[in-house]
Amino acid sequence: MIGLDNSRVVHFARMLNEESHPHRVPGARLVAAWPGHPSPDFAMSANRLDGYVRELRDRHGVPIADSIEEVAESCDAWMLEAVDGRTRLELFGRMVPYGKPIFVDKPFALSSADAEEMNRLAAERGTPWMSCSALRYAEALSAALQGEEAPLGADFYGPMPLEPTQPGCFWYGIHTAEMLFRALGPDCVGVRAFRTPEHDVAVGIWADGRIGTIRGSRTGNEQFGGVLHGRGGSRAFEVRETDKPFLAAALEEAVRFFSGEQSPIDPRETLAIVRFLEAANRSLQED
Repeated sequence: MIGLDNSRVVHFARMLNEESHPHRVPGARLVAAWPGHPSPDFAMSANRLDGYVRELRDRHGVPIADSIEEVAESCDAWMLEAVDGRTRLELFGRMVPYGKPIFVDKPFALSSADAEEMNRLAAERGTPWMSCSALRYAEALSAALQGEEAPLGADFYGPMPLEPTQPGCFWYGIHTAEMLFRALGPDCVGVRAFRTPEHDVAVGIWADGRIGTIRGSRTGNEQFGGVLHGRGGSRAFEVRETDKPFLAAALEEAVRFFSGEQSPIDPRETLAIVRFLEAANRSLQED
């Protein structure tokens, strides 16, 4: 595990290493971690790193390495968890040469240029990778998609706080964008976005004429959900932490990927999500 300033490192460590965890994910163990370097201008990174390092080391017995190279000596696969998306390209570039599968937590990158370069580096080395927000695997979304195999459109909503170091929609818009692209696929060809003090809305047009939206709220509403539109009507759902957390569902997909299965997410789709969020930010600046 690379980059320990992210709350998900604790949840993933518990599900991988605690035999008694109610949602333990078998098939992998966390065997080494490198803390990385906190971002001094990003409080969520700078203020949490030490606590998460202590928990992984003292509670879960995870050896804390002094470098990425030291982690590479003892691992079969990687989880890139650093919370600051600005570090993605540099860290990913140092991991790729080892040829081990890489799971990159959200967001994959903060610009399409970085995302394309990361994909190029991985292809050059033959290194498999996958990246997603855990909301992609929320049970409510999976159930809704089973009932609507080919949505004609979709609208998703969720919280949208802003973090100055992570451009605009990338910080929390990534969650609703992941759900949108799981529903409609990668072929978005146009984006317009709108912002008020309390809300963001981004509207995407797909190549076949379908329309998808994400709506972000800064009103204190922390609920995620959406509506799938089909020929037989529209199906609404809310995402709630059920008996099985969506983090566990995402980790299961990552472990299957680590075990040699092809990534469940087409890299084209991950790159398209980055372009969508980048285009939404650009639209907000233009307006």
